Amino acid sequence: MKIVIAPDSFKESLTAKQAAAAIATGLRRALPDAEFVQVPLADGGEGTVEALLAAVGGRRIISRVTGPLKAPVSATWGLLKDGTAVIEMAAASGLMLVPPDQRNPLRTTSYGTGELIRLALARGARRILLGIGGSATNDAGAGMAQALGVQFRDPRGRTLRAPLRGGDLAKVADIVVAGRDPRLTETTLLVACDVTNPLVGPRGASAIYGPQKGATPAQIRALEQHLRTFGRLASRRCGKPLLRLPGGGAAGGLGAGLVAFAGGQLVSGAQTVMTLAQLERHLQGADLVVTGEGKLDAQTRFGKTPASVAELAQRMGIPVVGLAGMLSCDANVNHSFGFDALLSAVAAPENPASALRNARRNLIAAAERLGHWLLLAQRLPKR
Repeated sequence: MKIVIAPDSFKESLTAKQAAAAIATGLRRALPDAEFVQVPLADGGEGTVEALLAAVGGRRIISRVTGPLKAPVSATWGLLKDGTAVIEMAAASGLMLVPPDQRNPLRTTSYGTGELIRLALARGARRILLGIGGSATNDAGAGMAQALGVQFRDPRGRTLRAPLRGGDLAKVADIVVAGRDPRLTETTLLVACDVTNPLVGPRGASAIYGPQKGATPAQIRALEQHLRTFGRLASRRCGKPLLRLPGGGAAGGLGAGLVAFAGGQLVSGAQTVMTLAQLERHLQGADLVVTGEGKLDAQTRFGKTPASVAELAQRMGIPVVGLAGMLSCDANVNHSFGFDALLSAVAAPENPASALRNARRNLIAAAERLGHWLLLAQRLPKR
């Protein structure tokens, strides 16, 4: 029996690699003769670098870049064996890098993310996967663009100093892209973006994500106006309609900025990671797929990693088990979207802190129980 284990991370407890190893450990206790193939996955957000390095192999690189508050930070990124660079913008410009009492998207910059792109180009990468979840910024990628050679000028024609922040967009009167890093024209930049929010409006970057980044109602209004004016100017200079671009509002407008200034292509994070990890190849000849993440619920089917795995496995005629830290009461809807069975790792009442602390132990035990259910299924008469 060949079993492919392809989970996302179990947030706040296990990385995708650790989760895959725990599931394999439990299954092996019940099925010692089975073949296990571990393919840790991610959706382009936190854990993408580690998941792809574990699945494909490559080098983990730590670089000193500009953080969201301008102070230097150490950001980890990856260079896969095939030369693809994998970057998480949160490693350089993420909300977790900003203390709660200093969170204000008028004062944060995506400059460090641009520095990571430049470092990847310098290493020879001509395909880059950039995950843009977890940002602290609302600068439409202006800081990122500056790091890649784009110039922004004030009404008097003076070049604005780097790094630009969300509140600095009001100073921009002109954009000069002539000095942009020429290596970008030879590079495929895939932007892992699983939200469709536009740059501005009621569902835009400022209105939806500003509060999460510490913005007050007054600051949200200011940020919205900044993005609208800047977006119109950037659309004219780059020849691309940015204001209503689906996904343009992701990461405080970084989605739009990457399209405008770096030639980025907005793609599904889960699907792209699955492709890079060669999941379809690993599924060849498989008898079962086990996937999962910290929680499976009615929202899982909307582009989450386990749903993407289930969809692919279903097309290949392979049964799928979803194994999660917890199942919501509405999780059963996923049976109509490629999942053949759903299991929770938590078997007894447990408070959240304890469940997170015992995640590995619980996941191993749940996988072992799954293994025994598989043995039982083999003994059932076929009629």
